[in-house]
This record gives sequence, C-alpha cells and structure tokens, in this order.
Amino acid sequence: MQYRPEIDGLRALAVVPVILFHAGVSGFSGGFVGVDVFFVISGFLITGILIDDLERGKFSLAYFYERRIRRILPALFAVMIVCMPLAWLWLLPDQLLEFSESVIATVFFVSNIFFWSKSGYFETAAEEKPLLHTWSLAVEEQFYIFFPILLLYLWKYRKSLLVHICVFLGIMSFVLCEIGWREAASANFYLAPARGWELLSGAIAALITRKKQTFANNTLSSFGLIAVVCSVFFYDRGTPFPSYYSLLPVLGTVLVLLYGSTGTLVATVLSRKPFVMIGLISYSAYLWHQPLFAFQRVRSLHAPDEITLLGLSFLSLVLAYLSWRFIEAPFRKHGFMSREKVFTALSFPAVILLVGGFVGSIYGSSPGLYFDWKDTSECVVRNGFDDDAHPKKISEKCFQENGRNFILVGDSHAESVSKKLREVIENHNGGLITLLRDACLPIPDTSRKPFQRACVKDKNDYWEFLSRTSATVIFAARWRLNLFGKRFNNGEGGVETGVSGQNYIISDENTTLVNHLIEQIRKLSKKKEVVVFSQIPEAGWHVPHRLQRLENSGQINLLPITTSYEVYQNENKQILSMLEQLESLERVSVFRPEALVCDTSVKGRCLNTSDGVSLYLDDDHPSPAYAELIARAFEQHYLQE
Repeated sequence: MQYRPEIDGLRALAVVPVILFHAGVSGFSGGFVGVDVFFVISGFLITGILIDDLERGKFSLAYFYERRIRRILPALFAVMIVCMPLAWLWLLPDQLLEFSESVIATVFFVSNIFFWSKSGYFETAAEEKPLLHTWSLAVEEQFYIFFPILLLYLWKYRKSLLVHICVFLGIMSFVLCEIGWREAASANFYLAPARGWELLSGAIAALITRKKQTFANNTLSSFGLIAVVCSVFFYDRGTPFPSYYSLLPVLGTVLVLLYGSTGTLVATVLSRKPFVMIGLISYSAYLWHQPLFAFQRVRSLHAPDEITLLGLSFLSLVLAYLSWRFIEAPFRKHGFMSREKVFTALSFPAVILLVGGFVGSIYGSSPGLYFDWKDTSECVVRNGFDDDAHPKKISEKCFQENGRNFILVGDSHAESVSKKLREVIENHNGGLITLLRDACLPIPDTSRKPFQRACVKDKNDYWEFLSRTSATVIFAARWRLNLFGKRFNNGEGGVETGVSGQNYIISDENTTLVNHLIEQIRKLSKKKEVVVFSQIPEAGWHVPHRLQRLENSGQINLLPITTSYEVYQNENKQILSMLEQLESLERVSVFRPEALVCDTSVKGRCLNTSDGVSLYLDDDHPSPAYAELIARAFEQHYLQE
C-alpha cells in the first residue's frame, strides 16, 4: 500500500486532541473523538494492506499477525513494565488490585471488556487508571483477529459481495450503537460490537479505493477535515458517545481518506513535517500520556493544574519519540529480528507482566486491606425478586414475630449502611429486609435512562411488597444526584468526577418529581410508619485516597479531613426543603445522618475522617465507621424502649 504522509498528519490530528482532552485543557472538550478517528484510520490501513496481499496472492494470516505483534506489543509492553513499579509504590490496595487485573487483561487484549465490567458506582476515578486507555487497543486487536478471516473467506467465495457485506455489518453495528447508548451506555462505549462500524467505515473506504488509489477533491476533503475539527471543539462529556454524533468525526475522517490525496489543500496541510512527525509517534504518545496523567493525579493532594498537565503532555511526546526511535521502529523492521526471535524477545516481558499482575491482584485483594461493608445476609434483595428471594419466602425467613421489623429500600447509599443497621436491629430481636437497586430512585413509576426497564419493574415489585407488610419502611438514597442530576463540588478542590446524573421520567408529566415522591410516601404512610434518611454529606474528594496522599506527602496529622457544612446546606437546599415537607406528614420521620458529622467536633465543618479513619468508602458512600455512627443513632431514635 502506497505511503500517504497526510494519513500520519491525520493521526496527529487525532492524538493531540485526545491528550489535551485528558489533560483537561479548555477548548478541547471533544478531544475524545480522536479515538474514533484512529479506529477509522486503522480500518482503512489494515484493509488496504490485506487487499494488497490478496491481490498479489501473498496473503498469510501468520505474517499479518506477526506484523501486528511487531507494531503493537513492543512499545505497549515497555510502557506497562515502567508502570508496574510505580503502581506498587503509589497505588492504594483497591487501585493496585484493579491495575494488576488490567495488566493481565491488556496482555490478552480484553481490557475493554475488563474496564466495562468494572464500570459502576464504586469504580476508581477514570483519571487515576494508568491503563484505562488500552481499551481502544483491545477493540482494534479484536477487529484484527476476526476481520482478516472474514475478508479472506469473502475474497475466495463471495468476492462480489465483499463491499455489500461490510456495509451491512457496519449498519448493524451502528444500529446496535444507537440502541446501546440509550440502554447500556458503558457497554456501548467499551465493547467492540458498538465500535465495529467505525473500523468498518475505514475498511469500506479502502475497498472503494481498491482500483483507484484516491479521489482528489478539495471541497469534500476540506469538509471532512472541518467535520473532525468541529467535533473536537464542540462536543463534550455530555455528548452521547458513540452514537449518531459519532458520524461527524467518522465520516469526516472517511472523506479525508477518500478525497484528501496528494495535491489537495488538506493533504498539503497534513503533510507538513510537524504533523507527520507527531503522526509517526502518535501510537507511543497515546500509550505514554495516560499513565503520566494518572500517576500525577494519584500522587497529587489536589487536582493537578493545567500547566502541570500540559508539561506532562509535552513529556509524553518526548517519551513517545524515544519509544518510537528505539523500540517501535527497530521491531517493525523484519531484518532486525527473525519471527522466532521477536516472539522469544516479547515472551519475557509478557511473562513478567502476567506474573506481576497476578501477584499484585493477590496482594491488592488481601483480607484487611478493604473496608468490610458488604451486607451478605440472605435478607438482602439486589436488583429485583427472583425464586430464591420471593416476597413470601423472604418475609418468613427475615421478619421476627415478636420484634420490630423494617424494610430498607434504596440505592448504593442504602447498601452501604445496611450491614450495620441489621446488626442493631437484630440485637433488639427485630428483622430487616433490604431491597436494593443501584442508580434507581426508590419511588414507583419513575425511570432513569439507561436503567429504564429493570429499574421500573424492580421498584414497582418492591413497592407492591411494601404495601402488603406492616413493617416500618426506611428510604435511603443519594437524593441530590437522583432527583436533580447534580454532582458535588466542595469548593476546596474536591470535585466529584463522572457524568452528571440523568433526570427521571415520571408517569404523570404534570407533576414534578419531588411532588411525586412526596405523594407516594404520603400514600404509603397511611398504612405504616416511614423513615426517610436525609442526604448523606458528600465529600467531593475520594476520602481514603486523600488520606493516603496526605501520608505520602508527609502532611498527615491528627486533624481530621473536613468539608464545609455551609456548602452542604447550600448544595442541598432543595433536598432539605423536600425533607421538611415529608417531616410534616403523619407517621413519617426524617433521620439525619449529617447531624452525626456536621457542625459537631469542628464548628461549621463536616467530618470526612475521625481519629485517622475514613468515614467514607469513596467520595459519597459511608464507610463502616460512619455506618456504625448511623446505626447507633438509629438505635437510639427507633429501637430504644
């Protein structure tokens, strides 16, 4: 396949926005689309190489995979080996565990599946995962494994249908992608089936140009380049991705590949030496930037400023050049090493990485290194009733005839206090059933994308169960995020990461969500007593990690970590108003966990730690220490004679 320097320039246009986006540089809010540009380029180049080999009758799967191994593994393994001692030095046990598991997943090219499986409420902040970016390499490798086999079969037996089948598969993948971002956003982001259409777009472009290398057209190629640039500057974290929004950078890249040949304005610009040079080192730059940013964030007490991250961005380019010059380029030359020697040379770092990952995963998961907070009782129902947790069965098993019985309903905030509540309730000969559904407001007839169907069904089943029992009902949830879609900023450098919560849809469009919640609890309180937990104070920063960083920086002392009580009150005005309305209802009481940590030993502040122990699992979920305080206070209010 003829070398086109403008494609290296296009790689530069892909990698620089990705790096600056991850650095948080203002103006590059859509820099993540660079990954999609890479996917299209990969599909285009790989298909072109395969077609060239097939046309010359020299196609060999073994040779193809050897070239991919020479291209990808040496630099990747080098970066991972550098990361391993740094991870052992600086990561907390939970971070080390995930890092070690991600090392193993990366070696086997399934890190996209691994990171998808880890996405959820208690995941480590994405910015602190050194190997998170390898998910895209896994997607590409999975494509490289299966696509050549499909292409070889079609070339031999269905050559006339080759383009048509690729188009069909691309459309199917795009349809899956469109469904996916609405129903399963995390799987849609990480997994290959929803990304396949981007790689296939490049493949189709290569098939179109098979007989004629390029179609020079200034207008179309310029439009394509503008489309890519616009998506970099105008998309942001709130843009559903991948989705139909991805069409802009994907089709823009296709237009550049198809029509931006030598002689066009686009080719002239992208073929400039600085663009080409960055394009040549783009793979290594992509590999280095995420570990540099992640370890800096892990080590920093406060979020690194833009200047620091820009400096690390430049450092990633320097390391990328060295990596390209002394690792990538030599290994890609077939005269440098024979196939056998390459495989032997790469087997040593592979073994080191696998052994290191295995040892790290054992150490990271050792007993005593984690908070013991999970409620493993048979009386906990997670994500809906089933045959083992049928309402009648669980009532007979968990409720006590002569004691006071409770049902705790809620999300992960309810789960984090369930174990300690159960202990005090059972000490008073009572019973507790816990009904959980993550990211799900515990009120019937409400739904939240992307959890709609399961969330609605489980809650309505729960609610029917509540109405049939005499037990006191406890509601605990992250009200602020669930009701208003707001994440927390403590005003002191602790800014919670993640996409803002998505608003719920209620069955009665003329009723506000808060009024709907109040009305449902009012109806329930006619039949039984109801306890509503107020909003547990959010910390903004990951408290256990902050403790570790204070220790690493030598700043740890006996003073507790705290946040502003005034900020808590201001951020939760709507929630506090709602709780006042609930408290005015008969047979409804409000239990206030914030009273246990806010404005107590430190005036005007909310405790994040006590006697050097974290009161939080992360930035918002109570740790066992805080859950113990909550349980003891609950005992005094509701269980004492």
